[in-house]
Amino acid sequence: MPIKYFDMFAGIGGFRSGLEAIDGFECIGYCEIDKYAKRAYEAIYDTRGELYFDDARKIIPEQLPDFDLICGGFPCQSFSVAGRRLGFEDTRGTLFFEIARIAAVKKPKYLFLENVPGLLNHDSGRTFETILRTLDELGYDVCWQVLNSKNFGVPQSRKRVYIIGYLRGECSGQVLSFTQASEKALIQRKAASR
Repeated sequence: MPIKYFDMFAGIGGFRSGLEAIDGFECIGYCEIDKYAKRAYEAIYDTRGELYFDDARKIIPEQLPDFDLICGGFPCQSFSVAGRRLGFEDTRGTLFFEIARIAAVKKPKYLFLENVPGLLNHDSGRTFETILRTLDELGYDVCWQVLNSKNFGVPQSRKRVYIIGYLRGECSGQVLSFTQASEKALIQRKAASR
């Protein structure tokens, strides 16, 4: 039985590309506000029968079918060192909370999120602490790791923080055990306070 997922802030399908490459996953829907990214996504993937939302803020979680995984690269411009770093003061910076809002209702077993490493030290770490606390309050244990695409055969240097959330009691064993990652990859784990 495939793992059903909802692709938030889908872009042109980075998460979907990876999930389809390893098989065993089924997309139930996607959300993307940029019309050009949406057009590319629909040209690359067969989206027939899938739900589509142009704005995460318009999603009514109670109307979504059940799924096992939310994946998404929530907008990073607010946290990037290349931007103004307004964080939660920028509307784009608050879009993580749309993932949390949906997870609060649907309770998927897993969350698979991505953002720029600047998220970790934004506002002296308080922004990331807020994200971790939010996920903890929703019942998710979390681990994260900064990885660089160049260490995985991609011809570019692109560091990103990958965040895995899993419903407390639903996952055991090591998560994010990337043996091919460089030794400099940052690994952090947050144990839920019980």
